[in-house]
Amino acid sequence: MAFARLAAFLAVATAASASITRGFQCPTGQITANKACCALFPIVDNILQAQLFDGGECGEEAHSALRLSFHDAIGFSIHGGKGGGADGSILAFNRTENAFHANGGIDEITDEQFPLFQQSGLSAGDFVHLAAAVGTANCPGAPRLKFFMGRPAPKAPAPDLTVPEPTDTVTAILARFADAGFSPEEAVALLSSHTVAAADVVDPTIPGTPFDSTPFTFDTQIFLEVLLKGRLFPGTGPNPGEVESPLAGEMRLQSDFVLSQDPRTACFWQAMVNNQERMVEQFQAVMAKLQVLGQDKSKLIDCSDVVPVPKVLANPTIKFPPTFSQSDVQVACPNLRFPAIATQAGPAPTIAPVPGS
Repeated sequence: MAFARLAAFLAVATAASASITRGFQCPTGQITANKACCALFPIVDNILQAQLFDGGECGEEAHSALRLSFHDAIGFSIHGGKGGGADGSILAFNRTENAFHANGGIDEITDEQFPLFQQSGLSAGDFVHLAAAVGTANCPGAPRLKFFMGRPAPKAPAPDLTVPEPTDTVTAILARFADAGFSPEEAVALLSSHTVAAADVVDPTIPGTPFDSTPFTFDTQIFLEVLLKGRLFPGTGPNPGEVESPLAGEMRLQSDFVLSQDPRTACFWQAMVNNQERMVEQFQAVMAKLQVLGQDKSKLIDCSDVVPVPKVLANPTIKFPPTFSQSDVQVACPNLRFPAIATQAGPAPTIAPVPGS
């Protein structure tokens, strides 16, 4: 038996060693599965992390880089006649696409990214979607997003009216996602990004207002807090695109709330609550699809191993904010058992805006 266990251990060790040997060691010391990916490590370290993300923070730039990747890729239709998908047109043709109403406030991140994109030598699409993967990796609890290199330069701006807006109906939102090739469940999974997001222009008097009470942690708090009974507006509301929030300093988008209550999406929304594993797996999968939308994946190189490994949450279990309980939950999927959630002690928190907005 001892010999059998030793043989099994040696077999595993040999396989692990072989997998490392098959990798290519770059001049900078990192190991990657494909030699062509070596050029990306200096871009990740010296341009993205050092210059864009303030040394690797899950801050405003990281949040905005993730938003930018979605706004870039979603301008696409599986039926044709719209934009090139995940091609970087939102960066290359930023003057055009920044003017679209749905892209309000996105000029801040395109202004920051554009000179770094020129410095990088990458195509616009590769830069936008590498930045999104690296920025997301800076947020504890996030999945390690995939990255494929080799997108050609975008040919033209995406057309207007391809990005869903917070004032849209559920029917309009789901129709736009379906036209881009996403199911209702995938649409909800993409909204996991709101766990580290903030609003700048819904209420311009309070830029950087987050959507949940833990905006620097990629957790399921967003899916819980959107379901809580609203009590107030964080600023001068009501403004188009917002509904009452449960907490001071927090904004609740109208689109998030109606998706959480609609029978077509409510159960997908509720299933995310306090289920970190589900959220991470579904977000990783749907982002892998989004970030090559409209591209010929057979011509791209898998460079996912250049993306940093995010920190794992020591305790991914979420809690009700102080003064809230199960009685405050607006359950819209009664057939799905709502998870047991503890309540935090203390007064209700006042949430500070995301710095840098």
